[in-house]
Amino acid sequence: MIRVVLTALLAVALLAVSTPALEDARTDTTVERLETETDRLERAAGGITADSVAVADPSLAARTSLVVSAPTGLLAAPIDRLALAEPARTDAATETRVAEGVVLVYRLRHGSIRRVSVAPPTDAIGIDLREGPIELDPDGETALELRLVDDGGPTVRIARVG
Repeated sequence: MIRVVLTALLAVALLAVSTPALEDARTDTTVERLETETDRLERAAGGITADSVAVADPSLAARTSLVVSAPTGLLAAPIDRLALAEPARTDAATETRVAEGVVLVYRLRHGSIRRVSVAPPTDAIGIDLREGPIELDPDGETALELRLVDDGGPTVRIARVG
């Protein structure tokens, strides 16, 4: 009987000691997988620009789709918020707000807000969001559509599907 009690106490102690390491591993895995999703988005934007020409009419523009998957399950840290956004800065000379590309913004449960930049395909091609920030499903998949439009220059425009 004493052996059973000691074994149970040892198991609880080992679990208590290993829990912080497990949480760190879950956080690292989630961050890595979210960075992989931004890489996929960059590759999709690059793919559409490689073989297409930007046009002014969005209905005629080259397009592709992509499903962004948020990490879920036992090996992923819970995500409170996940979105694509366009951060802006204020131009000191003109005092106007200037968009600075697209970023994946997320917050892990009880954590701070983190950002991962989504690089445009080239310096000559912009990337923006069609209708402002796009909220992504933090517990699953979100379908996106990318179109190559001419908006004062070639631009990959991202929109949520559905």
